[in-house]
Amino acid sequence: MGYDVAHKTDPESVIPEEYGGMWFLKEELEADHVGVSILELEPDARGKEHDETETGQEEVYYVVEGVIEVELTDRDETVTLEADEALRLDPDESRQIHNRGDERAKLVLIGAPL
Repeated sequence: MGYDVAHKTDPESVIPEEYGGMWFLKEELEADHVGVSILELEPDARGKEHDETETGQEEVYYVVEGVIEVELTDRDETVTLEADEALRLDPDESRQIHNRGDERAKLVLIGAPL
């Protein structure tokens, strides 16, 4: 088949509903290389601090709704993204996503090995 379709909630969320939700769609879409995830964060919620050094994948964060801050923890720098803005990160860049706004934030996260 030349395409696959998935709904955000086909897989179970990997974070508790009280913080928002995160759905990994790579398997649902039967993707070989690119990972696609949907992340929703409630106000004052944050994602896990991590890097992708072991997987060797770069990531792109695209904000659909809301405003988020991405802390680049090794640099002691923060990048603020609003709706319709995107950020690309190298695999070794340590990062953590925060929603310090007043509304739920919704992002599409895309990752693929270099």
